Amino acid sequence: MTADPPPTLAGASPTAAGPLRRSVDVLVIGAGPAGLTAAARLAAAGAGRVEVVDREPHPGGLTRHCRHRGFGVSDLHRLLTGPDYARHLADAAVRAGAVLRTGVGVTGWAGPLTAAVTGPAGPERLTARAVVLATGARERPRSARLVPGTRPAGVLTTGQALRSLHGELPSLHGGPWPLHGAQRDTVGRRAVVVGAGPSGRTTALALRRAGTEVVATVTDLPRHRTSWAQTLPTRSAREIPLLADTTVTGLHGRDRVESIGLRHRDGRTMTLRCDTVVFTGDWIPDHELARTGGIPLAPGSRGPSADTAFRTSEPGVFAVGTLLRPGESAGTAARDGALVAEPVLRHLADGGWPPTRVPVLAEAPLAWVAPDRIGPANSLAAPGRFSLEPAEPLVRPRLIVRQDGRILHRQRVWGPAVPGRPVRLSAAWRERAVAHGGPVLVSVG
Repeated sequence: MTADPPPTLAGASPTAAGPLRRSVDVLVIGAGPAGLTAAARLAAAGAGRVEVVDREPHPGGLTRHCRHRGFGVSDLHRLLTGPDYARHLADAAVRAGAVLRTGVGVTGWAGPLTAAVTGPAGPERLTARAVVLATGARERPRSARLVPGTRPAGVLTTGQALRSLHGELPSLHGGPWPLHGAQRDTVGRRAVVVGAGPSGRTTALALRRAGTEVVATVTDLPRHRTSWAQTLPTRSAREIPLLADTTVTGLHGRDRVESIGLRHRDGRTMTLRCDTVVFTGDWIPDHELARTGGIPLAPGSRGPSADTAFRTSEPGVFAVGTLLRPGESAGTAARDGALVAEPVLRHLADGGWPPTRVPVLAEAPLAWVAPDRIGPANSLAAPGRFSLEPAEPLVRPRLIVRQDGRILHRQRVWGPAVPGRPVRLSAAWRERAVAHGGPVLVSVG
């Protein structure tokens, strides 16, 4: 699959007066699982010209760097590697009629539904009847985690590590996907992985397969409340030491990291020699475009505030995927992409944008809930679900949904609920909420 060249409309051309100006029906920003699935559904449903732009050189988001199997089960009912999953979604979007443009970045807004973009063809202004934000999430880097110490090379996030190890793989139709930035020297020979969630698992096993010794995986969670044993069932994974109840006290090294300092909850300290440290988990939404567009952000998650039909406060602008639910799986992001097609088509048909939205708020010890609004009953998308993340480890918590003191829903979470790994809340209660009532509160009972 290859991306289309920059399209032009009849009579449209760059001029000395300014950038190229074009119109599309739906502009999807982000070519990860959510954006590609949304584009495929919308193009197949006859939404008109559907165009996807992404600043990365190839589509698929982070999944294209994850060589392990486990993708596609929930949405495609197939077991695929990350690159195969990315290629399948991109190919499906193109076959459906969507225009896919990579290496094209959105730099800002030139109007409520007009994006300022730049790419190989130069600057453009793309005006759409509807915009789907699917810009995803990224892991919080070391600097934002306030980890003290020196600033040597060899300190990475999961995305940086996987890009360095894997680069790009051959395309679905046999053409090359070049190894951009695949510098094996970026990842050394002895690594410490900070974080024991799904991205910690992915990173540790990828490092192992590449010949890097994983000295340890470190988490501040208690051992019995980590998901390490559940997410790493293989023999090779069990051989990786897990240091639970442990925090990072500092990184040391001059040109390259040489060691990492650790402290156990009981006060014991230790220093591990390593030349690579990978910080995993702690996902934050890539919300810059939403924020610069004046769209309010949801409390806690800091993704765009959106209702159960993925509508933001800006008429015509929708938000889906890990931009709304940081830390969720690729399958959940793709499901959002599929569900957003119906409300986008409805908006294209009648221009409607319901103003009434009841806030949905998470109470401590929950950190956030998404979506964080519910709209009128007759404007809901297909039955979906909410995601929420705890601010601290919880064991089999019972979730209670209330509005104005009235209980709308009770639900037990079977298994541990830990920060960095969202849990799912049924949306079956949302039609019982009163449209003009007070905020809906989600708490632990």
